[in-house]
Amino acid sequence: MLTAFARAFKTPDLRKKLLFTLGIIVLYRIGTHIPIPGVDYKSVQECVDQASGNQGLFGLVNMFSGGALLQITVFALGIMPYITASIILQLLTVVIPRLEALKKEGQSGTAKITQYTRYLTVALAVLQGTGLVATARSGALFQGCTVASQIVPDRAIFTTIVMVVTMTAGTALVMWLGELITDRGIGNGMSILMFISIAATFPSALWAIKKQGDLAGGWIEFGTVCAVGLVMIGLVVFVEQAQRRIPVQYAKRMIGRRSYGGTSTYIPLKVNQAGIIPVIFASSLLYIPALIVQFTNSTAGWATWIRTNLADTAAPAHIALYFLLIVFFAFFYVAITFNPEEVADNMKKYGGFIPGIRAGRPTAEYLSFVLNRITWPGSLYLGLIALVPTMALAGFGANQNFPFGGTSILIIVGVGLETVKQIESQLQQRNYEGFLR
Repeated sequence: MLTAFARAFKTPDLRKKLLFTLGIIVLYRIGTHIPIPGVDYKSVQECVDQASGNQGLFGLVNMFSGGALLQITVFALGIMPYITASIILQLLTVVIPRLEALKKEGQSGTAKITQYTRYLTVALAVLQGTGLVATARSGALFQGCTVASQIVPDRAIFTTIVMVVTMTAGTALVMWLGELITDRGIGNGMSILMFISIAATFPSALWAIKKQGDLAGGWIEFGTVCAVGLVMIGLVVFVEQAQRRIPVQYAKRMIGRRSYGGTSTYIPLKVNQAGIIPVIFASSLLYIPALIVQFTNSTAGWATWIRTNLADTAAPAHIALYFLLIVFFAFFYVAITFNPEEVADNMKKYGGFIPGIRAGRPTAEYLSFVLNRITWPGSLYLGLIALVPTMALAGFGANQNFPFGGTSILIIVGVGLETVKQIESQLQQRNYEGFLR
């Protein structure tokens, strides 16, 4: 691995891409520490210190922003609006025929959908920025902080507009930085920024576990959490790389004097075909009722039930519902992103067939059967990984922002593997040694 990195920096154009990516990452991290106008920075820091390890409902969004959300900085919203917009557009592509037609147009259609994603990202940033300012004003952003209501001392409309516009501009800038990495750097820009945001929260979270520990000054808890994290990384890498390869044979055709086809390939069906999307969907769905109750401050029976069973991440009802939602959304997302009938039709059109399976409808039924069978272990694996923070809360005495848990570990491993593959492919193009050295 070290040799590969050394060779990457020895290659001039690849070194330029890597340094450009590192430069954009530095700019992004600087933006996560610049406070927006109209915020009392001293009060924010005091509340952040009091709320360390107890970020409540905003823990997921704060993780995606690299800790910038709770500090109400220029990049407070991070890439969350872009992620939400991308998921919405991906779902609408299946529902709206016009978007589906654009997707099939190739590069021009993809560029148009990307433009729609940008517009929707800005709209969602305005909405989320307004919600964040209102939450900060009400003092609900930090539960139990004595100076939470003093975070936004100026309640004027102009100040509110400036704060929302600043955070929206920050989101647009993050989106632009991500696209710059994609065009001129290494890897997918948005994924890289998401990776950096989550990785930036690891040192403080691990050190908080060490400070809260009782055994040998907290070092035993610290070492245990690190060991569990390494085991989880190994497990996630193993499952993320696992796939079921369905063999496909193409018939040989004679056109004139030339022979075409006759090749054999395979369709790779991943065990975790849905990726991280089901976890994000389930988290967002459980986040909504708890957020409504937090804003209404109602004492009705339904509000008390939601606080007891849904807002509390350690409650049995929350754990069971979270797990079931992840399994449901795993099947739902796989169903809308992989169409067995379309794959079977394309295979039939180009003379391909699965050995032992007739082309056409039997092939589609076979693909659907295999996909459903491997989605079960994939969805159960997602549910178990996502519940690691809750198990850490009960077993290790760690806080609910256990660093090696659920969403964070899946994104870290997924983006890391994809980026390393891209670096390796670029190295092979430039430094392929062949059989003889």
